[in-house]
Amino acid sequence: MNPNDLGKTFLVEECQKIEINYFLRTAKSKLKESLLNSEIDSQGLSIPLVSTKTGFGGTRYWFKCPHCKDGVGTLFVHPISQILGCRTCLGLEYRKRRYKGMVEIMQA
Repeated sequence: MNPNDLGKTFLVEECQKIEINYFLRTAKSKLKESLLNSEIDSQGLSIPLVSTKTGFGGTRYWFKCPHCKDGVGTLFVHPISQILGCRTCLGLEYRKRRYKGMVEIMQA
């Protein structure tokens, strides 16, 4: 029996869609997150990941800072205390900001 044997022609808009791209996007995001987690675990670190949606329908992944729990792109290990955290929590500054307004003398 053919679906159109009932005498009525149906429109595409009346049918439920099953799109391969939906499954590919879902699989890619799960695979990406799984790979990221396994890579972090292999380095001996226990850093959770958080994700946010981008304006274009994608997903952006972030490290979750162990101290403030914010999502950050970069974590640092403090040179003295060896504590892992984000720049804000560890009180780190960039060199350019530190000397803002001053002339930095380069030594040879």
